[in-house]
Amino acid sequence: MKSIVILRLQEHDVFSMRILVIHQNFPGQFRYLSPALVKLGHEVTAMTMKKDSPRLWQGVRLVSYGVSRGSTSGIHPWVADIESKAIRGEACFRQCMKMKAEGYVPDLIIAHPGWGESLFVREVWPKAKLGIYCEFFYRHEESDIDFDPEFPVKDKEGNTSRISMKNINNLLHFGMADAGLSPTRFQADTFPESFRSKITVMHDGIDTDLVHPNPDARFPLDDGTVFTRNDEVITFINRNLEPYRGFHIFMRALPEILKRRPEAQVLMVGGDEVSYGARPPAGQSWRQRLTDEVRPQMDEQAWNRIHFLGRIPYDRFIAFLQVSTVHVYLTYPFVLSWSLLEAMSTGCAIVASDTGPVREVISSGETGTLIDFFDNHALAEEVCAMLDDPERRRVYGERARHFVRERYDLKRICLPGQLAWALNLLQRS
Repeated sequence: MKSIVILRLQEHDVFSMRILVIHQNFPGQFRYLSPALVKLGHEVTAMTMKKDSPRLWQGVRLVSYGVSRGSTSGIHPWVADIESKAIRGEACFRQCMKMKAEGYVPDLIIAHPGWGESLFVREVWPKAKLGIYCEFFYRHEESDIDFDPEFPVKDKEGNTSRISMKNINNLLHFGMADAGLSPTRFQADTFPESFRSKITVMHDGIDTDLVHPNPDARFPLDDGTVFTRNDEVITFINRNLEPYRGFHIFMRALPEILKRRPEAQVLMVGGDEVSYGARPPAGQSWRQRLTDEVRPQMDEQAWNRIHFLGRIPYDRFIAFLQVSTVHVYLTYPFVLSWSLLEAMSTGCAIVASDTGPVREVISSGETGTLIDFFDNHALAEEVCAMLDDPERRRVYGERARHFVRERYDLKRICLPGQLAWALNLLQRS
């Protein structure tokens, strides 16, 4: 595969092509691909909704756009999602028309279609090749939506229709896109078989040179406490602390863990908003909701060993993983978090949920331990067992890092694979 990739890069090195990248929160998943295309001599422009973006980022010209209206008040809930995507799609379309009037014509468009921005780009540039990032296709059965019985679907009878409407954006893109790119096989396989043949599975990539084990790592808290590899540290991370990523299960396991491990410290990273799924009771966050539930089960000494860190800068995030003794990762059958692969890259000993996206990267008993997502007692048991067994932690951590370096390394595997995907599309144009 390496020789094929190198050959393709050389073939295109002498041709400067125009590439348009569309992501409402650019760079997003195109953080490495976009500047790499610039380095190959291509003219790369990116469209973003960030109003404060600079005009140039790592050689990529940035163009911002904004919506002119909000969603309709009182709109039928089944069409609320596609309306919001149409609004964003129109905003992107209007900006594209301005660019076209100024003489801009791309050879290739690479888009994350998840928010609808790329819905109408083919109306502007019908001859450009279109590659889309295939993050997730919603299913109404045996999926994230009906996974957790604690949060049942409110309108079970109408849910199939609602999900069908939610997928309209994906379905419209299938008819336009020349190719798709998906970060994991699990995510690619959520898409209909009729489109799956167009999808290349290639992860965004982990910089394993940067995200690596460090026996001398230090992680300071605001109160002056400093954790090192000599401490017993349990780590947990979500973008936002919420049920989709098992926050409720983890919190319910903590009273037992902290009772059995009097020296253990728990470090949690994540915000208090909601990224996915059910919302907490009005006026509360999931952190407050679960705190109210589990705090009465712990004494003051145990509770003081739980540290909610909010969101932290990336350099602190790496140190956070590097001091971890046991890392816990839980998720519904949904998009795989980058953080799990980053934890593996730092050599963490991992206890994770036995769910589809996780099984793709962790083999229980080899690169970590898998437990039933809903069994907080099994979670507590496995975490305590891992804390008791430094040799198993060492072996799991070494195997996990080796696995990520062999399959998800940014520089050697993923970025060359992404470039080959993009350049193949350029070749077809």
